Amino acid sequence: MIIPTGTACLILVGGFVLLVAARVPVAFALGIATIPVVALDLRLTPFLIMDRMFQSYNSFILLAVPFFLLAANLMNSGKITDRLIELARVLTGWLPGGLGQVNVAVSMLFAGISGSSTADAAGCGKILIPAMTKQGYDPRFAVAITACSSVMGVIIPPSILMVVWGGVMSISVGALFLAGAIPGLMIAAALMATVYTYARIYDYPTAGRPTLGAFWLAFKGAGLALLTPVFVIGGIVGGIVTPTESAIVAAFYSFVLGFFVYRTISPRELVGVLYDTGRFASISLFAIGTASAFGWMLSFYNVPRLIVGLMTSLEFGQFGTALVIAALFLLFGLFIDAIPTIIILGTVLFPVATAAEIHPVAFAIIGIVSLAFGLVTPPYGLCLLISSSIAGLNVVQVLRDVVIILLPMLAILLTIILLPEIVLWLPKLLLPGSVK
Repeated sequence: MIIPTGTACLILVGGFVLLVAARVPVAFALGIATIPVVALDLRLTPFLIMDRMFQSYNSFILLAVPFFLLAANLMNSGKITDRLIELARVLTGWLPGGLGQVNVAVSMLFAGISGSSTADAAGCGKILIPAMTKQGYDPRFAVAITACSSVMGVIIPPSILMVVWGGVMSISVGALFLAGAIPGLMIAAALMATVYTYARIYDYPTAGRPTLGAFWLAFKGAGLALLTPVFVIGGIVGGIVTPTESAIVAAFYSFVLGFFVYRTISPRELVGVLYDTGRFASISLFAIGTASAFGWMLSFYNVPRLIVGLMTSLEFGQFGTALVIAALFLLFGLFIDAIPTIIILGTVLFPVATAAEIHPVAFAIIGIVSLAFGLVTPPYGLCLLISSSIAGLNVVQVLRDVVIILLPMLAILLTIILLPEIVLWLPKLLLPGSVK
């Protein structure tokens, strides 16, 4: 029996939606949804699907994922996050909404080291949410700004999502890292402006003006940690290391800082860090395998070609197509983790973007920024769930503040769609060969 395209698409997508609705983990739902099609279509075998999964794992660049996770976990376990918070406090704590500004600033600094939004939400949230509540900030605002600022972890380089995107779609990871820098800084500025507005309305306190001595102590304490993005991004842009090697450098450097320099990681804690890293990395990598099999089956039944034909016939133009692409990533991000979404939706929409003459790097940043919103929007909203649990609040209680804070971030996304040169300027300047 040969299954028609429409029937296969209905079985795959319908089965996946039903499984997710039944609260089956996304990584398993993607794999299980392929079983009926494989069983019915004579052209497919289980071994073929397993081969597609193996090919997705057999990628040197994806080794960067566990090593960036390890670097983030070592930073948190080694109390390096505390040093970054102290530096952020002396840099921005004197502004209206002091600790709220610190929250945004430390997320920006941590993003330049870890590449993980969830590690940011957990590490920074445990310290800043109780501190903000103690100083009189509304706990709902503290949770909302912590969750929303943590999304910079996947936008400001280095970023695990950019590593996955580059590996799956054969785009220069160095170019993606550079492309994410300016949008990340724009989002940071928008968040700090939002905190300033909240502080003026609700009369939130400042953290006090630091002395020159306090600034020097904070900078000296965090200075070594701040060299991490220099090694990672500078090494890639300079052609010294590959993205995977840069992740290894980041993990090794974080280990040296925590174990030998600051001496804040004990051998027992190191075992726990390695265990947690292996556990989270295995979840991400398993999702990559099942999502790759699911995405390959969509391609096997020519679903991407049909979507390209449909979008072309509607004649949205470049801007309209980019809006539709962003909307689809925003929608999928509500329900599915970003990595499977990149592999499934990204590969399907890539030819659509190409047909609309959207640059591959701009397409990637639009997709990644759109997916970042899913980290703070229910029902998925992993960063929001982490931040809410720290404060002991229900997600519904903080949604109003989350929506208010996300509005300026949406404006940044629209600006990127309207003016893609914002994204492409740094890659063209520093890595012109990768963005032709």
